[in-house]
Amino acid sequence: MSHGGISAYFKGLCNTHGEEMKVNEVPANEFIIAVAEELKKHKEIEAPEWINFVKSGAHNERRPDNPNDFWYIRCASILRKLYLKGNLGVNDLRRAYGGRKNRGSIKEKHVDAGGSIIRKALQKLEKAGFVNKENMGRTLSSKGMKMLDAVAKGYVKQEKKVEKPTKIKKEVKKEIKHDGGDKRKSAGRSKKKEADRA
Repeated sequence: MSHGGISAYFKGLCNTHGEEMKVNEVPANEFIIAVAEELKKHKEIEAPEWINFVKSGAHNERRPDNPNDFWYIRCASILRKLYLKGNLGVNDLRRAYGGRKNRGSIKEKHVDAGGSIIRKALQKLEKAGFVNKENMGRTLSSKGMKMLDAVAKGYVKQEKKVEKPTKIKKEVKKEIKHDGGDKRKSAGRSKKKEADRA
């Protein structure tokens, strides 16, 4: 599903009747993409020029396939982490976005993500008013919380309907039992009788 398709999916769900969901209840992937689409409307969070040439960390072998989209997705992911975990610094986020580095024949080792992308993202989110700078780390502002809550409310909880077996399905099951099971049993009995007679 494309990014535009997911945002349209969210808009479609806004009009349906159902229970509103919280940020932690919405599937992370869909939620982050929806927030990224929302962030693209803000000029303050424009992707830097160098984003097309850098990797997100030493653990990655290649740069992101869609660097411009990656920038907004990373910003949206940072906002979600700040919402759920509270006060976080650059080093905390570097550890979270890091991964295993392939070191050839040597055992793989965890490497923190690059700090520059995270630092610049936080600075731009702070400039847009979504993040507040504290003495230690950064927290989500009231504006940021309102935006994330608004996106989450657009996602309506879907109740999974458990289908009860209908009369037709029960009859089909009975037919299968009678046709397959009984014939096999009767064929097995007749072979035993013939063996006993011989």
